[in-house]
Amino acid sequence: MTIDLSGWGRFPVVQTTPFILKESHSLANKIARKFRGIAYAMGRSYGDSALASETIWTSAYDHFLDFDATQGLLRVQAGVTLKAMLELIVPKGWFLPVTPGTQFVTFGGAIASDIHGKNHHKEGSFCDYVNWYRLMLPSGDIVRCSPAEHVELFRATNGGMGLTGVILDGELRLKPIQSAFIEMLTIKAKDLDEILALFDEYIGYTYSVAWIDTLARGKNVGRSILMLGEHGAEGGLRLPEPKEKSLPMEFPDFVLNPLSVGLFNALYYNKNIRKRTQSRVPYRPFFYPLDAVLHWNKMYGRRGFTQYQFVIPKSERESLKKILEEIAKAKSASFLAVLKLFGKENENWLSFPKEGYTLALDFPIRDGLFELLKRLDKLVLDAGGRLYLTKDAQMSQTMFRAGYPNWQKFIELRRHIGADKVFASLQSERLGL
Repeated sequence: MTIDLSGWGRFPVVQTTPFILKESHSLANKIARKFRGIAYAMGRSYGDSALASETIWTSAYDHFLDFDATQGLLRVQAGVTLKAMLELIVPKGWFLPVTPGTQFVTFGGAIASDIHGKNHHKEGSFCDYVNWYRLMLPSGDIVRCSPAEHVELFRATNGGMGLTGVILDGELRLKPIQSAFIEMLTIKAKDLDEILALFDEYIGYTYSVAWIDTLARGKNVGRSILMLGEHGAEGGLRLPEPKEKSLPMEFPDFVLNPLSVGLFNALYYNKNIRKRTQSRVPYRPFFYPLDAVLHWNKMYGRRGFTQYQFVIPKSERESLKKILEEIAKAKSASFLAVLKLFGKENENWLSFPKEGYTLALDFPIRDGLFELLKRLDKLVLDAGGRLYLTKDAQMSQTMFRAGYPNWQKFIELRRHIGADKVFASLQSERLGL
């Protein structure tokens, strides 16, 4: 049976033959039968990194294996979601050490992307807190990977987009908390210089993220709202179940245009009358505001969208300004634009974060969009930056190799273990992996 499949951006779409993973021995048998494809879980990678003509669906491989509520150690199968983890651990006084902007990501997917969050500048990436995991190799053998076991395979798999094998299960170190609430400070910034200065001024905060108006021009380029947070001490550990809503239909393609997005941006920026606002909020709206609306990706219409996320060094402030000016000049409507600060990069070969500023932008698929992205690619490349593989749907091989200096070592390891003959995605083919 073949079905149409896409990532969260709903672009591109591929026909795939799915295999539902429920038992590890059945996976070994599947791989042995001339399988060539990639693991797929919740479909929250935006582009084509989890798309292929054959896919291994891991979301049903979702058992909890052990939870040490005294030490904060959680052992799970690869298909367990962050949402399911949080529902178990938060009432016991624990939290995820690192989380992205959605709960609908699996343990295996978090490792394959080496996900980051609002605390990277202080606490690093997800894989920094993974004690070990078991990986099924192209041979069908299962090996245990950790910072002390099969180290090269560990470094290649962390952020390796599922191209070294299939993660089966593993153990994660958790973060202790006293409350399910976040103490949040919100600050308005009038331009890019001010928001970057605020990131430096409040670098002591554990969590920091800024919404940025990408259509602002002239003296308002980079106007933003900075959101800072710390785990609170009050409010208790239990929260009522959220009332999730669903977007029932696709928006017409014309709904998101420079005029409508510009109006939204102006209203959003000006809704906070005061310069600074303090509040106590449950963790869900702070970390996962978009999860409150299921299928929100439908608002980008039938053609879908792509997310473009890059990181550039802190010294390249002028390059960041040029990128924002290029986007504003093109009048390309980025409805969601998020700016964060990264700390030092880790030792994983294809992990995305490195010290600097990262900007994530959502663009509806429109005529002329990919020409704009190529212009942005050049600006990012000239600034010594790189693009995020998990969000990518258009990166060139040249751009990839310039941004990820360990690319050749990664290819050699894939050949050595035979992964190049078994595990592949649309993205890996495009990037020459």
